[in-house]
Amino acid sequence: FKMADVVPASTYTIRPKFQHKFRPALVKDLLHEILIDYFQDKQYSTENVETWTRDLCDLVKNKLKELECERYKFVVQAVIGEQRGEGVKIGCRCFWDSDTDNYAQDIYMNDTLFCVIAAFGIFYY
Repeated sequence: FKMADVVPASTYTIRPKFQHKFRPALVKDLLHEILIDYFQDKQYSTENVETWTRDLCDLVKNKLKELECERYKFVVQAVIGEQRGEGVKIGCRCFWDSDTDNYAQDIYMNDTLFCVIAAFGIFYY
């Protein structure tokens, strides 16, 4: 046979397979479990918030990678603050493909702190 007869298979993927899509309901449950485990014995401390935020985001990213969402990039955002009975509004804007990209969020509160966490799954074309 000649090299001209060999046709390479297309490896370009424009959509994830259904079983590998980012599933917000599953991720929300995962976030909820992580937040409860992480904060169950913690009290608000200004000195620890920066470390907690970084560690929590890293923990969530590692758990998301275990879900085997092929070709997805993950962005995790966490806000930890002191609970004083005041209201907080947090928002974000994203430019993405609504067929493949999505997010999940969860909130944790105890007597001394609150945490709002969001995990974004963006399909990498």
